[in-house]
Amino acid sequence: MSDAERLSSDDLAVTISEDELVVRATIDRPDRRNALDDGVIRGLIDVLAAADEGPTRVVVIRGAEGTFCSGGDLREFPIGQGTQAYRESFGALSGLVEQLQETSALTVAAVEGHCLAGGLGLATACEFVLASADAEFGTPEVEVGLFPAQAMAPITRAASEKAALELLFTGDRVGAERAHEMGLVTDVVDPDAFETELDDLVDTLAANSPVLIEMGKAAYYEQRDMEFGAALAYLREIIAMIAMSEETEEGIDAFLTDREPEWRGR
Repeated sequence: MSDAERLSSDDLAVTISEDELVVRATIDRPDRRNALDDGVIRGLIDVLAAADEGPTRVVVIRGAEGTFCSGGDLREFPIGQGTQAYRESFGALSGLVEQLQETSALTVAAVEGHCLAGGLGLATACEFVLASADAEFGTPEVEVGLFPAQAMAPITRAASEKAALELLFTGDRVGAERAHEMGLVTDVVDPDAFETELDDLVDTLAANSPVLIEMGKAAYYEQRDMEFGAALAYLREIIAMIAMSEETEEGIDAFLTDREPEWRGR
């Protein structure tokens, strides 16, 4: 059984490129608008863990049949089961969001159709969000008396404060262009060009040095909440370590000799 087959399930389709640099995970629950249940969440966590064990540089997450994700599956909501049941239910999504940040690969959310509630939390937890121009974003949990608390963590780190508050407390849905203005989306593309633009972005990211990706991503999140002076001091050490790697030596030599670099991962 291949790694892709092992990581796939009835609700999650996983493919791995021939060079193993790119993993694509598609939530395949179109009858539930690709809602997140426990199996999908844990499946995505397994995908990210597997990516860390191999040479993967980019993980792409999307939804099947033109819908990204409508959020958590309310059929699994543990009504009346007590505090611990709620903690366990919500803990899985928290673990996925945390794993998205901690994995050494860059993550891309390919958003078409609905990107709502926990689905918006999932998307904004990724480093890159490519949105089809007809995609729709929002946190409609307020409509059922629930606050999007877990999704709030990545959303508020992506959007401006006032834009985030608007989303979280109104339940309003916004289009892709408005989501881009808010800071939730990296780029908006025409639906007809979505696949091409997605492939171009993935190819650009995957062409980077694996040392640069892993250390650069870790450094970004580490310095994000530091005081400015402390961040500068920390990043000085990071750039020194990266510069001493064989990758930088190879990259500079490739540039000077006008050839493509051959990254070795060290």
